[in-house]
Formats: sequence, structure tokens, C-alpha cells
Amino acid sequence: MNEIGSRQDPWLPPLDPVTVELDVNDSLVTCTVEPRRTLADALRGAGLTGTRLGCEHGVCGACTVLLDGRPVRACLVLAVQARGSRIRTVEGLAGEREEPAGPGENEENGEDGEDGEPGGGARLSDVQRAFRDGGALQCGFCTPGFLMLAHGLLADEPDASAERVTDVLSSNICRCTGGVPIVSAVRAVQRARKEAGS
Repeated sequence: MNEIGSRQDPWLPPLDPVTVELDVNDSLVTCTVEPRRTLADALRGAGLTGTRLGCEHGVCGACTVLLDGRPVRACLVLAVQARGSRIRTVEGLAGEREEPAGPGENEENGEDGEDGEPGGGARLSDVQRAFRDGGALQCGFCTPGFLMLAHGLLADEPDASAERVTDVLSSNICRCTGGVPIVSAVRAVQRARKEAGS
């Protein structure tokens, strides 16, 4: 009889878990993961469930996060590969680039949150507000991935053409909105930032 992991046995023994320290949303997150686990697994295991798992093959884009400022599919990156990199998830977007408060926001009575929604929380980023205000989300499953992709695009190419915005955003899948409201929301952010001179 062959021993597990011996030369005669084709199955490899499981690898021992490793401790990985990740810089996530400007906070140190320590995870213990098997080396074969993805960044998406590690983030979700750390309670950052805004990083969705859809196809787990890098096709749908629901797991998109920013790794050193660039959009990546977290289902295709091993957690151990992300050591030493800055990771930004959808949870880290709120309050990052804010728009001025609108009517009913920041009420003195404290009933509305900082984003104007009941229950409070951090201010929404301009990209998040554009998605909300432009109807660029329905079921919401794909929204975190689109937000991260849009944020990365706007940081790298603030003056991207309409065709470029459409091309980049088409790398993610949304089965509810058809994509037009998502592209419109990103274009609205571009216009607002240009008008604000940022």
C-alpha cells in the first residue's frame, strides 16, 4: 500500500496553512490560508464580503478589487501573491472621494446617515453615488466589481473616451441592467470631475 504523498501515490498531501498579512483598505489584515486559496477567499474569510464570488474563473468580474491601484480579478490571484501590495475593496470606497452633501443629508437630528440613507455609515464615493442615482444597479451582485473597475479606470484614465469606458466596463458581466446605466454612471462621474476641475 502506498503512503499518501509518496512518489508512487499521484495525490499530493495538503499544504500547511500560512499566515498572510495583507494591506486592505489601509488596514493590516492577517489571514491564515492554505497557499492554494485565492485573494477572494481570504478577503471574504476576513469578513470583507463585498468581494463577490461569481464564476471563480475570472470571467464575470464580480470579484474585482484594486491591487496596487489596478483592477484585478481576486479569484485569479492567490492570497500569498498579494503580500506587500495595497488592496482596495468596495468597503474601502466610501468616503474616499466625496461629493458635497445633498438635500436631506447630514441632518442635525441624526436620523439620516452621512450618505443621506437611513442607518448612517460613511459617505458614498462619487462613483457609488452615480451608480445609485443613475440606476446602475438592480440586484447588486455585480455592483462591487463594477465599482472597483470604474474606480480603477477613472484613476488611470480620467479622460477616457466613451468607447474606452464601454470597452473596459464590458469586461464585467451584469445580467440585470444591460450595462447602459453603468456606462452612463461612469461617464457622469467623468463629467462631474471635469466640471469640478479635479
